Amino acid sequence: MPPTAGGDPQDFDICIKLIDQLWTLRQSMLERETALKAELDKVLPEYRQSARNLIHYLTLRSVDLRPLQDQLSRLGLSSLGRSESHVLANLDKVLGLLHRLTGQAWQDKSAQEPAGSSSSRELLKKHTLRLLGHAPTGRPVRIMVTLPTEAATDFNMVQELVDAGMDIARINCAHDSAPAWQSMATKVRQAAKAAHRPVKVLMDLGGPKIRTGPVADRPPVLKLKPGKDELGRVFRPARLHLRPIDSTELVPNVDASVGVWEVWLARLKAGSSIHFTDARGAKRHLLVIQNDGSGAIAESLQTAYLTPETVLTIGGAGGKKKHATLVCHIDRQQGALRLFIGDSLRLTKEGLGETGGMEEDSNELYPDTAHVAVTLPQVIDQVKVGERIWFDDGRIGGVIRHKTDTWLDIEITQARPDGEKLTGDKGINLPDSQLNLPALSDKDIEDLEAVAAVADMVGLSFVQKPADIALLCTHLQRLGREDMGIVLKIETLQGFENLPELMLSAMASSLAGVMIARGDLAVECGYERLAEVQEEILWCAEAAHMPVIWATQVLEFMAKTGLPSRAEISDAGLGVRAECVMLNKGPYITQAIRTLDDILKRMGGHQAKKRPLLRALKAWSGVGTTATDAMLEALKKNY
Repeated sequence: MPPTAGGDPQDFDICIKLIDQLWTLRQSMLERETALKAELDKVLPEYRQSARNLIHYLTLRSVDLRPLQDQLSRLGLSSLGRSESHVLANLDKVLGLLHRLTGQAWQDKSAQEPAGSSSSRELLKKHTLRLLGHAPTGRPVRIMVTLPTEAATDFNMVQELVDAGMDIARINCAHDSAPAWQSMATKVRQAAKAAHRPVKVLMDLGGPKIRTGPVADRPPVLKLKPGKDELGRVFRPARLHLRPIDSTELVPNVDASVGVWEVWLARLKAGSSIHFTDARGAKRHLLVIQNDGSGAIAESLQTAYLTPETVLTIGGAGGKKKHATLVCHIDRQQGALRLFIGDSLRLTKEGLGETGGMEEDSNELYPDTAHVAVTLPQVIDQVKVGERIWFDDGRIGGVIRHKTDTWLDIEITQARPDGEKLTGDKGINLPDSQLNLPALSDKDIEDLEAVAAVADMVGLSFVQKPADIALLCTHLQRLGREDMGIVLKIETLQGFENLPELMLSAMASSLAGVMIARGDLAVECGYERLAEVQEEILWCAEAAHMPVIWATQVLEFMAKTGLPSRAEISDAGLGVRAECVMLNKGPYITQAIRTLDDILKRMGGHQAKKRPLLRALKAWSGVGTTATDAMLEALKKNY
């Protein structure tokens, strides 16, 4: 009679069946590795074992393992659920135990295994250190911060970010200019030197981002509105800054600013009363509260609408001569189309976005048939009727209903009941379309000159296929920066689906990492699927021993308002499974960095990648018995 697993014949039969299934799976891994030998040969030697493990992981996840996992768990064995970083080694350990449970001999297979439990962690640590640098003491995850425009001229701001805990500075090449980027990078290096710790610089290329073209400006109408309480009583007057026509000076604590004739402006003094008839024919007046010579501030207790035809008048009482001026300059009012479900929107290859009408008492355009251009006109040639299209991070959705050589007609299917505003320079996503766009625009290639001069790593935006990485590497070699790290920004559905091939391609070139760019990715794959997709990216990257940057809207509400939402605190805590967490800019960004630093330090004691860490829980340490306390003391002595 054969030996049984734990004396249970049923368990013995399960063990025999599992050995057969796992051995077949093991053979499939090695066969796939052999089939991909040509791709593996292109990988740099330092990534070879990681590439092999990635192939084994892809083979493992090509089948539904859930029934097999249930049986392994019943036997008290590893269910392969945390084997990403050392797939073959974990599988071999389970096979070895199953052989022993069934009384069969097992020969050591470690020579065939690309990485074990310990060596896989060392590989990830080495790759992360080379790309992202050291993590600070007490915190296993680095913090990346997107620099605002002000960082180019304000050293103290950059110093505050570094002192708060910024480990990597991100410069977005979609904004500002090369001199500004260079200034930002220089200030980061100076602040890092003053703080006696390294801070790396990542520069993101703009990439083939599809956006709406400009929309015609709104009519120059300025609405002045005082603050009122629930009973309609004014508690804060509207404040208007009156400045010379050619002045661009900005004044704090005012609601709006207009340009007027300088000679007329000089006649104003505190207490002067300005009379006018507004755009609706309503008689209004302003009370001047100060005039410092370069401009005056006046207050109104009533709502008023001003246009360039509005005449402002002073004097006239007691036989005094009247003095008047036109409102000569009202700041540009950005154009916007308000779209409702069922509306038609025409997307064109060129032209200024505009519509045919404006609703009364509003500064927003309401379209009958609105139209707006797309910044990458070749997109119109590549999409198909029936495919979905999203605008402005998914706030406005539609379906392509008609197509010509020069435009698309889109039916709006997603918008709030009171409509959504669409302005220029808003993102467009086409999740159903197979787009063939250049990985690097002419601007990106030009920007690479500045990137190569000052950055430690470059972010490849909207990467979709291995050829995109090869093109970037060609330009980096031309610039003598083949040593530069590459961050693959996964923000399209095609990029996600091609992730394994992208990783293998990056391993053949230089230092590499992955950014989960959840903004565009959420729109592309659907918000409902984002949680699943971001997990799968984390798993795949762990199998490749490749560092991950957890990005987009982390503590965003806090960075903007100073107070975090409950949900984003939990989201920030999930970032501990990545090697770096990215924060975006905002007026309270320094406070957000400190909060994230605290969260990651705390969570670092509980979680390492997918693996829970069971440190002592101090909150419940007083709950127990004398026997329990004695057992804990014995454990402490032994460990």
